[in-house]
Amino acid sequence: MAKLNYFGRTDPGLIRSNNEDAFLIKPDIGFCLVADGVGGASAGEIASRIFVETALEVFSAERDQSENKTLERIKKAFRFAHERILKYVEQNPQYDGMACTAELIAFHEQGFASGHIGDSRTYRVRNGQLKQLTRDHSLVQYQIDQGMITPDDAKEHSFRNVIFQAVGMKDNLSLDILKGKTYPGDLFLLCSDGLTDMIDDSLIGQVLFSGFGLPRKTEKLLEMAKSAGGRDNITVVIAEIL
Repeated sequence: MAKLNYFGRTDPGLIRSNNEDAFLIKPDIGFCLVADGVGGASAGEIASRIFVETALEVFSAERDQSENKTLERIKKAFRFAHERILKYVEQNPQYDGMACTAELIAFHEQGFASGHIGDSRTYRVRNGQLKQLTRDHSLVQYQIDQGMITPDDAKEHSFRNVIFQAVGMKDNLSLDILKGKTYPGDLFLLCSDGLTDMIDDSLIGQVLFSGFGLPRKTEKLLEMAKSAGGRDNITVVIAEIL
């Protein structure tokens, strides 16, 4: 497995008093994640925490670095977290509707694999190009795909926070799995929508292309999202292939 450098931070933003986002970086196991709680009150925080704890449990149980085993662990982490959130709501009906969006990327002997659900995102920087690897499971993304609105329209859409999929939603779990090779110099950005709702990809790219170290890049993205309004919790995790 390639050597990696990681950094991450989360911030409640300027409007909300609580932070329903969570992140985890585990260099010794070779994975990191971002979760963004859905459901209001403290419910979103609980869903995010369940996802983090479940993923850590699954990835700590076995260290096989093959691609197939890594993919199995990603699927298992999402499936187990989904089941645990549903069970928690069954036992605590006052939290009905709680769930979380999630990004999880793991590195193995052949490259990387990731799981995605919701409207948090994973990006990659390679050879000076920023690419969004994930596709939002959201109403506005569906309307963009159908030609009903433009990406600019989506930024101010009154239903921009409506999502179709999340870990813990009562529908069947629909998980996007991505995989690919890694090369020295690759950067992977995992973030909640508190970042991407506030600043566009061109500004994100400027920061990631800069010569700053990972801590400064992370801080700069948080600062820019807050300067643009900071309407939501903001979480940023960056992984760099050395």
